[in-house]
Amino acid sequence: MTHQGSLIQQPIINKMYTTAKAIAPLQVGLTALLLWVGGTVILPAGANNATPSSHTTTTALQVAQIPAGATVLYVNSALGTDDAGAGSSEGAPYRSITYALKQAKSNTVIQLAPGSYTKDTGEVFPLVVKPDVILRGDEANKGQTVLVIGSGPYVSPTFASQNVTIRADKDSEVRGLTVTNPMTRGTALWVESSNPEIRNNTFSNSLRDGIFVTGTGAPTIADNVFTQNKGNGVSLARAAQGEIRGNLFQATGFGIAIGGTSAPTLEGNQVIQNTDGIVVSDSARPVLRDNVIENNTRDGVVAITNAQPNLGTAENPGSNTIQNNGRYDLYNATRGNTIVAVGNQINPQRISGPVDFVAADVTPPGGSTVSQFKDVQGHWAQAFIEALAARNIISGFPDGTYRPSTPVTRAQFAAIINKAFTPSAQRSSINFIDVGQSFWGYQAIQTAYRGGFLAGYPGGVFLPDQQIPRVQVLVSLANGLGYSATNTSALTRYYTDAAQIPSYAIAPVTAATQRSIVINYPTLNQLSPNREATRAEVAAFVYQALVNAGKVDPITSPYVVSGSQP
Repeated sequence: MTHQGSLIQQPIINKMYTTAKAIAPLQVGLTALLLWVGGTVILPAGANNATPSSHTTTTALQVAQIPAGATVLYVNSALGTDDAGAGSSEGAPYRSITYALKQAKSNTVIQLAPGSYTKDTGEVFPLVVKPDVILRGDEANKGQTVLVIGSGPYVSPTFASQNVTIRADKDSEVRGLTVTNPMTRGTALWVESSNPEIRNNTFSNSLRDGIFVTGTGAPTIADNVFTQNKGNGVSLARAAQGEIRGNLFQATGFGIAIGGTSAPTLEGNQVIQNTDGIVVSDSARPVLRDNVIENNTRDGVVAITNAQPNLGTAENPGSNTIQNNGRYDLYNATRGNTIVAVGNQINPQRISGPVDFVAADVTPPGGSTVSQFKDVQGHWAQAFIEALAARNIISGFPDGTYRPSTPVTRAQFAAIINKAFTPSAQRSSINFIDVGQSFWGYQAIQTAYRGGFLAGYPGGVFLPDQQIPRVQVLVSLANGLGYSATNTSALTRYYTDAAQIPSYAIAPVTAATQRSIVINYPTLNQLSPNREATRAEVAAFVYQALVNAGKVDPITSPYVVSGSQP
C-alpha cells in the first residue's frame, strides 16, 4: 500500500553540512560513548570485543595481517627517530607517520605503536596514505591505543578548501586508528575520487565529519566506530559510491549524510542515538540493507530534494529495522518522490510523506514463501529462523516480528544454546559477580558455562548484556560441541578478512568452518568476525550446528561456507 503519512510541518535541514544540534550527554556505562579518559578512550559496548578469559597479543594479530612480500615500516612516537637508519624494526622505529609515509613505496605496511601522533610528535597534516600503502595501528581494539590528532589544509578538486587529518589515496588502507580533527570544519579522513579500505577504526570528536567521500570516491568503510563528531559520521558528496558495512554510528550528529548523485551501499550498520540517522539529499540513490536505525533524537531516515533511497525490492528486501526514533522513523520530504520500502521493520504510523510498502515475493532457501514473522518474509535467513522457531529454540516478539537485524546479548545467546543443545555439565558452576541469582538469564548462563559453551571475562564477570560478536558465537559452538581443527592456515583461503580473527579463535573458527557452520551474508568470503552477531546470524549458525550434529536436515543457501571449499 502507499502510505502518505502526516503533513510536513517544517522543512528539514536543506544542506547536508549544517551542524546538527548538540545532543545531551549520555550516561557512561557499558554502553558509554567514546570519551577521552586520561589520554585513552572507552569504546561503546561491542565495539571493542575483549577476549573472554584470555589476553590476545597484538603482535600475533599484526603478523597475520602482513601481505605477502610487503615491506614493514615501524613507527613509535615515543621511542622513534626520523632518520635513514630507523624504521625497519620495532626496536628501532621511526618517530612520525609523516616521515614513514615519505619512505613508503608500493606494498608497504606502516605499523604504528600505541601512543599519540600529533603536531608535537613531528606530524605534518594532512597525512597522505599513498597508493598500495597500509597505515595500521591496533585493529583488535579499533584504534583505542593509537591516537592520530591534528589538521592541515587540503584543497579538494571537487569541494574547495578543507581541514583534513588523513587523506587516503587509491588502493590504500587505514586500519586500527582513532582519528580526531579538532579544527573548525575539520574532517578526520578525506577520500577524493579514490577507493581505500577503511576498517576497524574509531572516528571521534572531529568538529565536522569522521569521513568525507567526494568526487568519484568508492571506499570500503567497514567495522568502524563513529561517535561524538559535531557534523556527520560519514558524508558522501558529488558522485561517490562504495560500501559502508558493519559500522556503529552513535551520538555523532547525522550518522550518515548522502548528497549529490551518490549511490553507496549501506549494509549491516547500527545507526543509533544520533540527531538524525541517515539523511539523503539532492539526487542521491543509496541502497540500504539490513541496517538497524533506532533511537535517534529526531528522525531515522530522511529524504529531501530529489533523493530516492532504496529500501528494498521484491527480489531483494531491505531487511532494515527503523524504529523508536524521536519524531519520524522515515521522513520523506522530497519534492514528489515516493519511497518504496520492501521487507523492512517500519511502523507506518511513524512516517511522514509518501511511502509505498510492498510485500516481498521471494522464495527463501528451504522453499517456504509465507513467514510466521512479518519482518522476515524474503529475508536471506528466513528458512533458518522459521526452522528454529518451529522447534521452539527461538521465538519472536508480541508484535509478530522477529527483528532479524537486532544484535544478540551474551545472556540471550546462552538461552538459545540451552534450548538447541541441552548441554550436560562438563565442569563445575561459577558465580559471576555481575549475574545474580535473580537475573532472568542466571540459570541459562550457568548451564552454558558448565557445558563448555561460554566462559567469563577476567575479574569474574560475564557481561550478560554485552552484544556477542560473530567470532564468539562460532568459538562457543566449536568449544561446546567439541570440534577440533586441522590445517588452521586454510582460513586465509576461506576469508579475505581472516587476519581479523583473534588468535584465541583461530582454531575454533577453523573447526566451525570445516563443518560448514559458518554463513556469511552478503559476501561469502567475508567473515566480519568482530561485528556483533544479529538474531538472523545466530539462528543460521545454530541451525548449521544442528545439521552437523545430524539433528535437522540441511537447508540450501548460497551463503553457507562449504567446509570443503579450499
